[in-house]
Amino acid sequence: SVMVATTSPYEGADPDDLGTFAAASSIESLRVRDVAELSADEQEQLWREFAALRVRQPLRRSRRFRPSRRGAVDRRATLRAQLRRAGEPAPISRRTRRARPARVVLLVDVSASMEPYVEALLRWAHQVLAQTHRTEVFTVGTRLSRITDALKSRDPDAALARVAAVVPDWSGGTRLAESLEVFRRWWGSGGMARGVAVVIASDGFERGDPSLLRREVAELARLARTVVWVSPHRGKEGYRPVQGGIAAVLPHIDALVAGHSLEAFQDVLDLLMVSG
Repeated sequence: SVMVATTSPYEGADPDDLGTFAAASSIESLRVRDVAELSADEQEQLWREFAALRVRQPLRRSRRFRPSRRGAVDRRATLRAQLRRAGEPAPISRRTRRARPARVVLLVDVSASMEPYVEALLRWAHQVLAQTHRTEVFTVGTRLSRITDALKSRDPDAALARVAAVVPDWSGGTRLAESLEVFRRWWGSGGMARGVAVVIASDGFERGDPSLLRREVAELARLARTVVWVSPHRGKEGYRPVQGGIAAVLPHIDALVAGHSLEAFQDVLDLLMVSG
């Protein structure tokens, strides 16, 4: 017969250890939950966890090379070494391309339909900016606002307060195409978007003509190295990318990913490392 345990698996355990286990379990649960479904107290607890996000600097290969043990054969260096030895065999030299920090541009939709996720996205952007080089952050809605400098405060609450003071279209309408056009004309074509990783965080609810949004994202994709679209609805069961804006841009983006939880935000960072 099968023996059934009649004692708790925690019997005899230190109460302090059980408390620690319960707290850790609670945090893990918060990391995967939709931030829009959390209570105010749960959100405050989750905001503290944003400091634990692992943000590694995305790198891109430059045109310059450096010596390497496992790279491609460097014929010139190998030949020079043989000449220095008067034609005697010399070790084969190898080289690989140098890596340099890759710029990341974050475009965060702050329109009314995104309101449940805006604070989480801006706290995420704050961590990315604090832990990487050459990152730029903008908000999009009825207009484009550059918030890179406002987010540079080390304290995330102070940073978000500064952002709120400089963004005039918070929880307003949505004119994504026009905002992206302003970014492309005033910032992107001048070099900020060339060869970089562009992240657009939006639900894709475009009030204007979706064909205009398609055109702007296509232009942006020609400038950037990769374009990642982060949707808060992508991670929900039964989600289909049928919103006018999302459906229009799908052919021109490299990835459509979830952006509804802390775990999803970490996944985006990991994706940027791969695409960088």
